[in-house]
Amino acid sequence: MNERLKKAFDEIHAEEELKEKTKEFLLHQRNDHKKNRFFSSSRFVPAAVCLLFILIVFGSYQVYFIPTSAISIDINPSIELGINRFDRVISVKGYNTDGRELAASLDVKFIKYTEALERILCSESIQACLSSDEELSITVVGSDTARCGKILSDIETYTEGNRGIYCYTASSEDAHSAHEMGLSCGKYRAYQELKVLDPDITVDEVQGMTMKEIRNYIEALSDEPYYDAEENDIGHQGEGHRGKGHGYGHGN
Repeated sequence: MNERLKKAFDEIHAEEELKEKTKEFLLHQRNDHKKNRFFSSSRFVPAAVCLLFILIVFGSYQVYFIPTSAISIDINPSIELGINRFDRVISVKGYNTDGRELAASLDVKFIKYTEALERILCSESIQACLSSDEELSITVVGSDTARCGKILSDIETYTEGNRGIYCYTASSEDAHSAHEMGLSCGKYRAYQELKVLDPDITVDEVQGMTMKEIRNYIEALSDEPYYDAEENDIGHQGEGHRGKGHGYGHGN
């Protein structure tokens, strides 16, 4: 009998010990789960922050480097400045040999277009052309009429009092057509006007002509002044000469 009682008590003790070990195991497992969940969350937060940072940087990069307008500057060097929504120059492209040489010599990226324009007009090559009585055309290009008007107004203010500088606006569609031909917007506008009078004129011929040479050729074919008297005497804001858009000139 004593043996049976001892065996029974041993079984009860074994069961209690098993219960305790089971409880310890379950508690240990629950703590491990909480710990793993904590470390998983801890790893997730930095990863999420990094991803958000990358998205913000990428989005800002995309916004900054998307041109919203352009400024075409033509005299004989023909160049175009790509302008972003923050009024900064993000690209400079030459559209003929002289233009490419000028573009390569300029340090105007990422500065305000007003400062860039000042540097360009004060550059040695542009000053040499203006000193030789050449004519300079500045064309503001874009789909946002109000924005282009603001840029044009800033350019008009800066160039006021400078003889032989004429300012205009052009549409994005005109810019697309110009670039397909390998022309800047200013040269394209002059080419279109000249082609009405001389259908045989080619893009290559116009590429090598200065803006004044184009104007003189148009005047010779049409027997009338390229710029009207008001434009030559006091400057003009309106539809520009012989074409669409706004014109502003400081006469010879």
